Amino acid sequence: MSFQDLLDRFTRAVMDADIASFEALFTEDGIYDDVFYGRFVGRAAIGQMLKEHFHGNACRFLWDMHDPVLSANVGYAHYTFSYTSSMPHSDGVRAVFTGSAMFELREGLIAHYREWAYGLAGLSQLGTPEHIIARQADREATRILSEEAGRRHKTF
Repeated sequence: MSFQDLLDRFTRAVMDADIASFEALFTEDGIYDDVFYGRFVGRAAIGQMLKEHFHGNACRFLWDMHDPVLSANVGYAHYTFSYTSSMPHSDGVRAVFTGSAMFELREGLIAHYREWAYGLAGLSQLGTPEHIIARQADREATRILSEEAGRRHKTF
């Protein structure tokens, strides 16, 4: 399967809430590292995340991957992602996010998915209460500073 085919299957499974197909794109010990919901390890946990968090909080997903590149076993793509919220504070509101994703591949499957997104802009579109936006900003700052590259820059 080409990297473009993998991206197409990945986004289609999310949009269709096809949990089994989504899980099958990952290695048994695969990791899905989501900008909002955090890190999920293993196919079952990844499928549960898609069911409970994505489709439990929203509907009408659209996910486009742009300008994919693959080098050896690492691929990147810029994306545009949108959904209609079903959360109490934003029920019926459409939100559009943009970001980038990294796919570490092993034997044609996703071993590690990680994303970076303009998440706070999406939360703002949803009318998310300020204390939740502040909590998400703190979470992102903590994540950046907990990684080796972030620690190096912080202590420079």
